[in-house]
Amino acid sequence: MSVLACPDEADTASPAFTAEQIEVCVRRIREHAHIVTGSTGRELGLVMGPRPAGPVVGTLPPLYPEWLGGRDFCDAHGVRFPYVAGEMANGIASTRMVAAMARAEMLGFFGAGGLGLPEVERAVHELAAELAGASNWGVNLIHSPGEPELEYCVAKLLLRQAVPCISVSAFMGLTPAVVLCSAAGLRLGADGQIARRTRLFAKVSRPEVAERFLSPAPPELLRPLVERGELSAEEAALAARVPVAEDITVESDSGGHTDNRPLGSLLPRILGLRDELTRRFGYARTVRIGAAGGLGTPEGVAAAFALGAAYVVTGSVNQVAVEADVSDDAKAMLAAADIADVIMAPSADMFELGVKLQVLRRGTMFAQRAGRLYEAYQAHPSLEELPPQLRSKIEQEVLRGPIDEIWAQTRRFWQQRDPAEIVRAEKDPKHRMALVFRWYLGNSSRWAITGDSARRSDYQIWCGPAMGAFNRWTAGSFLAEGANRSVVQIALNLLEGATVTTRAHQLRTYGVPVPTSAFVFTPRRLA
Repeated sequence: MSVLACPDEADTASPAFTAEQIEVCVRRIREHAHIVTGSTGRELGLVMGPRPAGPVVGTLPPLYPEWLGGRDFCDAHGVRFPYVAGEMANGIASTRMVAAMARAEMLGFFGAGGLGLPEVERAVHELAAELAGASNWGVNLIHSPGEPELEYCVAKLLLRQAVPCISVSAFMGLTPAVVLCSAAGLRLGADGQIARRTRLFAKVSRPEVAERFLSPAPPELLRPLVERGELSAEEAALAARVPVAEDITVESDSGGHTDNRPLGSLLPRILGLRDELTRRFGYARTVRIGAAGGLGTPEGVAAAFALGAAYVVTGSVNQVAVEADVSDDAKAMLAAADIADVIMAPSADMFELGVKLQVLRRGTMFAQRAGRLYEAYQAHPSLEELPPQLRSKIEQEVLRGPIDEIWAQTRRFWQQRDPAEIVRAEKDPKHRMALVFRWYLGNSSRWAITGDSARRSDYQIWCGPAMGAFNRWTAGSFLAEGANRSVVQIALNLLEGATVTTRAHQLRTYGVPVPTSAFVFTPRRLA
């Protein structure tokens, strides 16, 4: 086979030395790249394909998107690519999205956060039927400090329905639900290794939280589960020998719940902690560490892999995918966002704790209005003691209805979801105020999902800066059109682009004068 030179694939003799020729070579990632010298012995160029005659400074093997992360991640989860579509709450990460990812040999999680048990159960049944026999799909279990019983019931549902992967998120510590998901079904395999029935992913953004998931489940949480018959003594004994989760997703500056930490600082810290705890506990397998948050361009994805991530998780950018269960109106707002068009706002599920999440700022007043509600909650002991002028402003400008009417709606909701909340609210005026204000925060995301144009200025759209970066990257390409933005095309283009970026960096470290244009990947239709 003749040597392939980069400027013209028909030209089988000349190495590539000009910027334009080198750029063409960089993009031929699935071929060997041979680094050669020019006539002076100082300039470096490239020859692609079979090794050329004469001296070669170095050779890079073919590079594939499948090889960017940890091969053990792909093996463990039966996927081709080290890529995960994360769990956007309220079903925005829909069953269609999860199924599309599974069929494309990737992994996706259904966004169960914020949904009631019947809704989660319907989604699980749908996925189990559509993906029968597949193991590369999962469902989210979100921490619900205000509804611990719901959290536990969702965990039991996922185990009962044999959901292969569970991603736990927003946890600051371990709960019975998490430990149950981790330990249920543990057994010794024929090879003497501990086998898991359920593969647990844990999203973390703090080292102290990561340490809990990287350690074995504590006896004080295992013991009650055994006593209630939820776990066997053998499962509990095996749980003391393995980490709670074998996939840890390090979440940096992301949409939704986030600590706004930079990936470049956070990921190496968790990788080091993983290695330390592996030595301490003598694990037979290495915990896989993935990266999430801020990943909206090939360069960002390549940087995450370069930092040592075994896999990447995308979130914000998937909200514009055709499979995302959010209104076209909300998708149009996301498509207009830039990097700075995000802001922190009070969280509905952790309102009383003062927890915030990251949302879209451009085109909506949600963050400012939710902030006013939280300020009122902090400053006053009850709805009845709100100053008349403040109460009127909240009713007219935020709730758009009398507080008494909103409480009646809120009461009906909790009567169906968890009557204990009504009992508590009737005894605690401060909690009653929190539930009324949470009515606004909870419904604001639903208005965005359904596309209630009358409440457009109240849309709560979870979004990180990755969305703006994605919009800039895709501008003018086929991925700029909403109809072309399938979750799989988004994934394949991010991975392909990250591979090109990685190859460009590799060649530059060899001293090849790689032009800046070679680091830029324009989205195209990929199969």
